[in-house]
Amino acid sequence: MPAESVERVVRVLPDVSALRKTFDYTVPDSFAGLVRVGTQVRVVLGGRRVGGWVVEDHVVAPPGVALRPISAVRGWGPPPAVLDLARWAAWRWAGPVPVFLRTASPPVAVRGLPDADSPARRGSGSGALSSSTELGPGVSVVRLGPASDPWPLVLAAAARRERAGHDAGALVLAPSHRAARDVARRLRAGGIATALLPGDWARARAGGCVVVGARAGAFAPVPRLAAAVVLDAHDEAYHEERAPTWAAWAVVVERARREGAPCALVSPCPTLEILAVGPRLDPPRTVERRGWPVVEVIDRRGDDPRTGIFSERLVRLVRETAESPGRRLVCVVNRTGRVRLLSCAACGELARCEVCSGALELVGATGKGGRGRGSPPDTGSPGPPPRLRCRRCGEERPVVCARCGAGRMKALRLGVTRVREDLEALAGVAVAEVWGPAASDEGEEQDVGRARVVVGTEAALHRVLDADAVAFLEFDSELLAPRFRAAEEALALLARAARLVAGPGPGRTDPGRIADRAPGRVVVQTRQPRHPAILAAVAADPGILAVEESTVRQALALPPFSALAVVSGSEAGAYGAALRGAAPRGVDVSGPVDGSWSVRARDHDTLCDLLSSVARPSGRLRVEVDPVRA
Repeated sequence: MPAESVERVVRVLPDVSALRKTFDYTVPDSFAGLVRVGTQVRVVLGGRRVGGWVVEDHVVAPPGVALRPISAVRGWGPPPAVLDLARWAAWRWAGPVPVFLRTASPPVAVRGLPDADSPARRGSGSGALSSSTELGPGVSVVRLGPASDPWPLVLAAAARRERAGHDAGALVLAPSHRAARDVARRLRAGGIATALLPGDWARARAGGCVVVGARAGAFAPVPRLAAAVVLDAHDEAYHEERAPTWAAWAVVVERARREGAPCALVSPCPTLEILAVGPRLDPPRTVERRGWPVVEVIDRRGDDPRTGIFSERLVRLVRETAESPGRRLVCVVNRTGRVRLLSCAACGELARCEVCSGALELVGATGKGGRGRGSPPDTGSPGPPPRLRCRRCGEERPVVCARCGAGRMKALRLGVTRVREDLEALAGVAVAEVWGPAASDEGEEQDVGRARVVVGTEAALHRVLDADAVAFLEFDSELLAPRFRAAEEALALLARAARLVAGPGPGRTDPGRIADRAPGRVVVQTRQPRHPAILAAVAADPGILAVEESTVRQALALPPFSALAVVSGSEAGAYGAALRGAAPRGVDVSGPVDGSWSVRARDHDTLCDLLSSVARPSGRLRVEVDPVRA
């Protein structure tokens, strides 16, 4: 089509992840009033009709090219600001733009938006907003205790929206759909116009309301952002497990920065990555302390090995709960075996790395004991002797206890079913068992009823709505997991347990009932009572762990002091080699290790520019930027 033609031409990004490029189409007169930047359309591509998004309007097509018209208009899509945000996210997490546009688009076709004066858009006005809290400029990290109520911050975002104009919207993210529903219910009860995603997508796209959602809500179709609040910003639920492995809180931070809107990341235990994006705002120490329950630490280093996994204190707690109607104890044990712990057979000291404090595994041992079990066997054959290797940083040392010098190690293994049987014998009552993902996002409280004693994996902390006590039977499995974020994840578990014993609160049945002081307690059985994560929970001061973690990660050049990506899949070798050849000075491309490559740069700009500049080979390839489980 000649460039001087009066026909309207738009640029369309097809919903085909493998293409990563746009195509030009003409707009028939019948669709003229329906097509704008962000509109979802259907076009003919490669002999078949596919969906796509209009990414540019009134473009000039190449001269002499005959363009096809748009086949159909599906309906409204994300606004231009979200379209640009999706492009940024595709660069930031090394993924295709259509993946993010699908997240930002409505689950069903939206043909029209609510009118500005419709009942669905009206609230009771500014009289419903009574909070005196104000959101400061830019991005801030607000550290609140697990039982503290973040509601004043939500109200502050809603008030900011009302002052910004009729088309502006505020964004509130919660870590689960159930938590988002509770926040939306509370907003509506206060007479505040609210859109709950994904069902109220059209209302959110029209603007003039507070938009509430879970992870996908980071790409909510708010036309103009007035303020944003991310509740429990540390929660792993904000991280997409499938590639591209994007983080919702980081998307909201970038979105607020682009639109000049204030953004509050709220967390009882913010991670180092979160702390790096803005100033930290802490409540008075007395207020933060009231937001944490009593954390009781049971040091098991001196226990008689014949007592098994239950200390005398825990046995008393189980029996007291069983004899007290209306009380509930939740016991958490790592059934899935994410880490194999070794302890000294003589003194019980855990085998830990002297460099990064990670868990050590026994390698190079074969024979009767099996790899990683018992003492190193005498194989009678030449070869390197058995040794202890860190699963986190790779450091190795001889099979010798760092505390007493003994050379025999034993493996520690636990399982939910066996623990349930033992607890039933101890308590004399039926014990409910919880493990695996819930069938829905409703908490699955009916699975355990009102059982006085519940045992399960960490899923129990999400599926049980309240408890008088939570006991971690073997917390060292979390502290020494082979991930550099293990300590932060362990503290997050303690914070989750703290909220459980505090009674109903944000994200549970009645967010309006928040106890001023957590009435229950969290019990931790460990052989590391002085670990910074445990000390932080006991003192109700997450900064204790942050200081320790910052020192270690800076020394090892780990995030947030570097940017990290992991490449895996059948084509990882070709892609990793290409990255190594194109890497500028200061970027470390190492591998393969177990089929994976590691790419580390000084910042995300350098890392993401490298990943986007190297063509990907066809075939199975997974690129994880900021891997959560690394």
